Amino acid sequence: MGKPAVRRPVTRRKAFDNKWGRPFRAPFMIIMMKTARTEKYIELVSEPLEGYLEDVRDEAIREDIPIIRPSVRMLLRFLMRTNKPGKILEIGTAVGFSALLMHEYNKNAKITTIENYEPRLIKARENFRKYAAADKDSSDNDEFGNIKLLASDAALEIKNLKNDEFDFVFLDAAKGQYIVLLPEIIRVLKSGGMLVSDNVLQDGDIIEPRAAVRRRDRTIYERMREYLSEISVNESLESMILPMADGITVSIKK
Repeated sequence: MGKPAVRRPVTRRKAFDNKWGRPFRAPFMIIMMKTARTEKYIELVSEPLEGYLEDVRDEAIREDIPIIRPSVRMLLRFLMRTNKPGKILEIGTAVGFSALLMHEYNKNAKITTIENYEPRLIKARENFRKYAAADKDSSDNDEFGNIKLLASDAALEIKNLKNDEFDFVFLDAAKGQYIVLLPEIIRVLKSGGMLVSDNVLQDGDIIEPRAAVRRRDRTIYERMREYLSEISVNESLESMILPMADGITVSIKK
């Protein structure tokens, strides 16, 4: 009789193979779980949001609409209170949560926010009319107190904005558009102004080799990598990447 076959143990990598035929990144999955727990902890120990902001947040969560995560909320609140930017540009309104948050903690700021997805525009208008308009019956022109909503494609609308107009830009739009929008953002940002970009790590895909990224996500992956590289070397910016939430970059225009 020959020697009995040796049963090879299933390796950790093999054990995590998924339906796309590539291994799950088990260590990274654990990191993401810890990140979610960290975000929850940050929310629990931080100063509570104003009641109406909690209502907007909770409704967005119920309807599965992505909004900024707790640590990003805390960052924006901190920056609004300490830096007090006078003119703010937000690219990616969604339902208006982040614009309302910036408005709440920096009442005198003039906020311009851009969105082109009609279902989100409907809800954003409703929220702005309810919580931001000084006269809730006179906001048919998409101006709600200190918040102005532009219903348009950001890549087109931003070209109509003046040079050196804004003290602060919050970028939270389609991730594949970040690199496209960057030259115009730099143009409209004042010297000394700040650019904050959200969700730049793409749930960790950004650190992986291209072959490990799902085919349908590779264009966004490549454009985001290009964006991170560009803000790091662009002579007009001083930038840093913060590994908080799903990744934040903070850039100052020189």
